[in-house]
Amino acid sequence: MSDRYVKVEIRVEEMKSLGEDAEKKEEGVDAEQQVPVCSPLASASPDPSSVTVAGRDASNASIACRHRVKNRSKLGKDAKNSCGKHTSDVSLHGSVVSAHVGGKNLNRLLGHERTLHVKGTGKVLQGKLETNGNYANIQPSKNNQETRREDGFKVAKKRRPVTVDISKAKTSLEALKLSVKQLKWKEFPLGRRAPCDIYWHGVSFHDNENIVSGQVNKFPGMMEMLRKINLSRAVRTMQELFPEEYDFYPRSWILPEECQQFSTQIRMVKESDATLNPTFIVKPDGGSQGDGIYLIRDPSDLKLMVGSQAKQAVVQEYIQKPLLIDKLKFDIRLYVLLKSLEPLEIYIAKEGLTRFCTEPYQEPSQKNLSHVFMHLTNYSLNVHSGNFVHSDSQSTGSKRTLSSVLYRLAAKGVDIKKVWSDIIALVIKTAIAVVPELRVYYQSDIPPGKPGPTCFQILGFDILLMKNLKPVLLEVNSNPSMRIEHEQEVTPGVFEYVPSPVDEEVKVGVIRDTLRLMDPGRKKPSISQLRPGGLDHGEEIPMEAEPQERSPDEGALPSLCLKQVYPKYTKQFNYLRLVERIAVLFIRFLGVKGNMRLGPTAFRTFIRTCKLSNSNFSMASVDILYIDITRRWAGTMPDSREAGMGLQAFVEAFFHLAGRRFKSLPLREQVASQLELCEAQLESQTAVEERRSVSCSRAMPRAAKAQTLGHANPLLNSPAPLRRASSQDYRLHQRLKPRTLRANVEN
Repeated sequence: MSDRYVKVEIRVEEMKSLGEDAEKKEEGVDAEQQVPVCSPLASASPDPSSVTVAGRDASNASIACRHRVKNRSKLGKDAKNSCGKHTSDVSLHGSVVSAHVGGKNLNRLLGHERTLHVKGTGKVLQGKLETNGNYANIQPSKNNQETRREDGFKVAKKRRPVTVDISKAKTSLEALKLSVKQLKWKEFPLGRRAPCDIYWHGVSFHDNENIVSGQVNKFPGMMEMLRKINLSRAVRTMQELFPEEYDFYPRSWILPEECQQFSTQIRMVKESDATLNPTFIVKPDGGSQGDGIYLIRDPSDLKLMVGSQAKQAVVQEYIQKPLLIDKLKFDIRLYVLLKSLEPLEIYIAKEGLTRFCTEPYQEPSQKNLSHVFMHLTNYSLNVHSGNFVHSDSQSTGSKRTLSSVLYRLAAKGVDIKKVWSDIIALVIKTAIAVVPELRVYYQSDIPPGKPGPTCFQILGFDILLMKNLKPVLLEVNSNPSMRIEHEQEVTPGVFEYVPSPVDEEVKVGVIRDTLRLMDPGRKKPSISQLRPGGLDHGEEIPMEAEPQERSPDEGALPSLCLKQVYPKYTKQFNYLRLVERIAVLFIRFLGVKGNMRLGPTAFRTFIRTCKLSNSNFSMASVDILYIDITRRWAGTMPDSREAGMGLQAFVEAFFHLAGRRFKSLPLREQVASQLELCEAQLESQTAVEERRSVSCSRAMPRAAKAQTLGHANPLLNSPAPLRRASSQDYRLHQRLKPRTLRANVEN
């Protein structure tokens, strides 16, 4: 008897037997079953299942054994005794057989093709034998893999963890790391040469310029679009079209260009009613964390100059009667996920933060205008107040959860469902106002056809509740703080960061569930889920959350804290997207990829294609209109390096053209009618060009047609006259062809 014995362990992850094998599955090899391989003298059962290793050098293997298939429960002392002491492992796992041989005989087989017959199952594994130390691997061939699939084997593949580049995360790093850990994903603190699935930036889309795939947590242009002036202009445009729908934003003036207008209007208000003495709040255009904000009661108090330069700012009506809790003014920080631009997808966090002032509120007067701890709710300001309270409780202190405040209001009889419904409407309407400009920025940085990532972004909406419970939008932050710790003075003048339970509870959930929604392996929603629906215009939006499909890896995680509000309520808000339709026209006629300005030739092409000129409005008048509007807007944006007509200037020109053609209608109906006219003209032009292309293709000589079809470019290898005709046709077709924005849907 040989003193060398081999122990073979066969593991089959999943095996389905078809036909007759299904009836005899109890006699086959079960999953996760150990099969001892004994010496030739070992006893055998009447109907043994055996494993034989055969090949060109089988004689060198000196391995001949018979074994007995036993259930896991029966594998014990008897099996061990029958096999002997010196054993090695051979395992079949999925599609790879690993053999650990306690001798040299099997090593001689390496490099030769081997066949592993599993008797009793009809399965044959064939491939090359490789080695790694004391282990030998039999790699099955392609044909064998196909045979296994046909016989009903399912190879269980462990899902590759999602990779996240956190090298640019900055202040959100700690919350992001906790979120990635909870999801059991893989983080790369120093970046990675190979592409990652998700890139987390701390400031803007351009934190990393070398991304050509994956997903980035910033939209190009978002930081510029949400500056105080641009946000005010976007909302003001919507207020012109829908004044009643956009009354949640305080009346605003842009400085310094509207300084004279602001002074004149305030003087007229005071002259008409001497008892009126309104208060205004001035916010620097690029300010953050309350820096540079101050209150005034007279236009003469404006600080318009910083050194020798005019100061860009927004002045707004101050809300003098806010809702108070514990006699303190507070605001709401609500986190909103803009998941996609096309189609538009918006999610709102069910939990948010409330930031309290640290001095009891009094209506503004000349004496208390400078009391920032009374009038300004910014955390970065009030944290330096001696009255600021850091609390581990979610319902006390100077920073609390939104749910604790709503619960307290509900206890006083407030209709919380109505308040939440109004907040959701405010968020959707604000997003609709800023999306048109974002689409222009997006096509500029990631033109159609150019490799690039898809984008998503978490926004911070600052909302104030008035005494009558009406929500008012204060501002939208493109980079809301995701820090989950706060400064604490341990000794006089010495500060350190300590954990903030309230921040961690809210912010980690928002980041984690944002990542879950952006998971590349997450199941895409069906068409029915994205189909426009929801409520009729004017109905209240319910608070109840939608059930979310969960991936297998999310079993231990809580339900999503993010609630989809769009496209869920498309039917209720879709009529507001008029300016976005204008932006689609604007992008279509830009011409050059990556451009954000419309030149005079492109503007004339737009007028001609949409047939907006007539005897009363000649092309000379079109040129004059273009020059006047472009010059006026160039003066409002001195930092702009590009010449031409931007989107906001194009919208003004579009309103002007609509007013000329549909004089008897209100502005909203004028714009809607003009849009329908332009879209109909473009559709008819596209149909004509398609028919022309078909007729030209039929008229081509057979040889030329075959030559054209054989190349991607129709201008190659064609006669000169045909090349010129094709070139003209091609340019015209490209000019009129609709330019769709790169779809930014979940992967």
